[in-house]
Amino acid sequence: MSQVQVQASETETPIVRFAGQIFEPLPSGGLYWHAQDTLLVADLHFEKMASFARRGQMLPPYDTAMTLSRLEGDLRRTGARRLIALGDSFHRADSSRLVTPADRARLDTITAMVDCVWLTGNHDPAPHDMGGTSQPELTIGDITLTHEPRRGAKGLICGHLHPAAHIEMDGRSVRRPCFVHDNRLMILPAYGASTGSINILSPAFAGLLHLPSLEVTMLGKDRTYPVSPRRLVLS
Repeated sequence: MSQVQVQASETETPIVRFAGQIFEPLPSGGLYWHAQDTLLVADLHFEKMASFARRGQMLPPYDTAMTLSRLEGDLRRTGARRLIALGDSFHRADSSRLVTPADRARLDTITAMVDCVWLTGNHDPAPHDMGGTSQPELTIGDITLTHEPRRGAKGLICGHLHPAAHIEMDGRSVRRPCFVHDNRLMILPAYGASTGSINILSPAFAGLLHLPSLEVTMLGKDRTYPVSPRRLVLS
């Protein structure tokens, strides 16, 4: 990641300023909101591989356990007292019933430890039976949290599109999931262990973000890296 590291700020902990608030982007794809003591995650897609396995595709159904390990680590690291999942926490409407007893016990421990809010998404539009509360969206001060982006929104944080940045520098290229915002709309990378990603310059993002105001933070192995939008390429 050396070609990305040269773009990084010199601060020990990268931050994202959005809608008058300060957030810490985590290399897992989570976003820690210090002022609210809240961890934001999007698109966990629990039981995605189990859903595929049930349809006959020979894929190892271990993604939920891997995503839970990531989530447990972030909750320990940040000490967050609240977890807000921005939709598509489960890959299918019935996926909560596919969770193994071991993974269910881990989820129960999380929901007992912190205040959990599960926002509904297009993959999981109905409330499930996990601990915490379920609702379509949540507004905290001037910031609205929901699953899908909306054109013309202001102070909206969402997921759904699984953003990734592809950059080129010195004849080399890197493509990684990323946080992206224009100070009106922020889209979080997918958090789940088995999720893909979409280039933020692709048609899926057309008209959502004001390109001259774009700020991009790419996920690295151990930290996140702000990158210049001028380095972005479509491919």
